[in-house]
Amino acid sequence: MHFASDNSGAALPEVLAAITEANDGYAMGYGDDVEMTQVTAKIRKIFEAPEAAVYLVSTGTTANSLALATLCDPWQTIFCTEVAHIHKDECNAPEFYTGGAKLTLAADKDVDKMTPASLRAAIEVEETRGVHGPQRGPVSITQVTEYGTVYTLAELTALCDVAKSYDLPVHLDGARFTNAMVALGCTPAEMTWKAGVDAVSFGGTKNGCMGVEAVIFFDPKHAWEFELRRKRGGHLFSKHRYLSAQMLGYLQDDVWIEAATKANANAAHLAGGLRALGATFKYPPQANMMFVALPRATHKRLLDAGAVYHLWDGTLEGDDAEMVTARLVCDWSLNKEVIDQFLDLAAGK
Repeated sequence: MHFASDNSGAALPEVLAAITEANDGYAMGYGDDVEMTQVTAKIRKIFEAPEAAVYLVSTGTTANSLALATLCDPWQTIFCTEVAHIHKDECNAPEFYTGGAKLTLAADKDVDKMTPASLRAAIEVEETRGVHGPQRGPVSITQVTEYGTVYTLAELTALCDVAKSYDLPVHLDGARFTNAMVALGCTPAEMTWKAGVDAVSFGGTKNGCMGVEAVIFFDPKHAWEFELRRKRGGHLFSKHRYLSAQMLGYLQDDVWIEAATKANANAAHLAGGLRALGATFKYPPQANMMFVALPRATHKRLLDAGAVYHLWDGTLEGDDAEMVTARLVCDWSLNKEVIDQFLDLAAGK
């Protein structure tokens, strides 16, 4: 009963098999492996972007930080939400890799999404102090959001339109990219460059890879700078074929889509069962992550029975009847029997 995070789950068999296959013999390093050539071709086809620059790194923090550093000057600011991973959970890595660019919050606290109005208001505040203040820089959007909701295509396009009206680039943090794509029933192109996104961190790790993320620039003019930043930042793998092999196994035969579909279906099954028990959700669960309020006594019962998840706004100390919110995340490898066991325990059976 492990619902702590989708980065805690098992790797996909197809990913492991691809690594084993790539382990035969010798291969050129630093991204010159045959597998990387195949990955680039696959991603360009999937995203309908034949000129896109495609690179692989090992972590989402690296993907986000190096992509933003490529799009941002040190004297600029990056616009994001208060709960964005780049703001909350990357130990100032974006600021470090950009050489000191700051982050500006473009949504109110405890809100899952920025809106065109909140983004425009945040942008308007900057560049009002001339040389003394930060200059306007990239907009970074998280999809799936950190609260488990999903920007619609219309919402993404509206945000990109605001950014473009100020001539600002847009970065999409897609750690759970495929979960959002499946939830929307759209194509990768529709959720990125067709909406106005310039660069995307295309996640693999949370959806069944061991540890690989793709960084995609739809304008190849950014390619060389990213390559230099990746090398200078210490994130150019020597035995790169093992990154490439993961992504190759992930993308073969729609494995990546099937994994996200399973994760989302698991979350829908869990959310439906919790609703039937009268649980309330802080935000509507739209992909594979949810924030649900349950009595403290229920949390104690679940955790004592071995369930693993994070309490979000409280502890186990206090009145057993008090409602405490937990974050629950489903991955592709969960099965319905485990979810039903969790629901039975939550019901006190």
